[in-house]
Amino acid sequence: MHYFSQTDIGRKREVNQDFVFATDRPVGNVPNLMIVADGMGGHKAGDYASKYATETVIDSLTNTTTTGPQAMFEEAIKLANERIIEKAASDVNLEGMGTTLVVATVIEHTLYFANVGDSRLYLIGDEIKQLSKDHSLVEEMVRLGGIKEDEAKHHPDKNIITRAIGAKDDVEMDFFEYRVVPGDIVLMCTDGLSNMIEDDDIYRIIKGSRDLPEAVARLINQANENGGKDNIGIVLAEPCIDEEKNV
Repeated sequence: MHYFSQTDIGRKREVNQDFVFATDRPVGNVPNLMIVADGMGGHKAGDYASKYATETVIDSLTNTTTTGPQAMFEEAIKLANERIIEKAASDVNLEGMGTTLVVATVIEHTLYFANVGDSRLYLIGDEIKQLSKDHSLVEEMVRLGGIKEDEAKHHPDKNIITRAIGAKDDVEMDFFEYRVVPGDIVLMCTDGLSNMIEDDDIYRIIKGSRDLPEAVARLINQANENGGKDNIGIVLAEPCIDEEKNV
């Protein structure tokens, strides 16, 4: 798997609360791992939450005896939620902290991922597809027919999320699996990217770049040129698919 990951503080924030991780080496029972987290809370609580949740997921996956992506991710996310709540209760400076989370792996020709919150996972192939579902107030309004999908992008309540790591004792994740084919690219990002660049422009930038590092640099630059209103966290990965097995 080829990959590149990066965060950027953006142009408006004083603290970078986004945290990303990617490796093409095994982490416990998964052959590769990608994580994006967008922290929330006080001045330092958000960046602590995103980093601590990511480290907890990595630790859980490294040491688990559980098998199967869904069970492993559920165990790791529940542990991250418990630890964030415990830390927040033990330190007044961390009170109220939380984070979004997207965790993914590619095993042979299948992408497995789980998400909590409104950080996203896209699959870039012949077109751009958002595979994750936002856990946000605005997305709930769209699902219930209160507003149209094209009204959601710039809705004033867009940043209100309905699920987060650390928000309550029982965390509910969504889990997905998708078949990937040679040439597919996985994009995981925080809303500092998805809120600042239209999906079609994200697709154009990625497809028009020479390699993954250039694509990430161009995405961050465009998000900042469009206002850079939030931190930007990106993991971009191209799975190495065995075409003989991909039948």
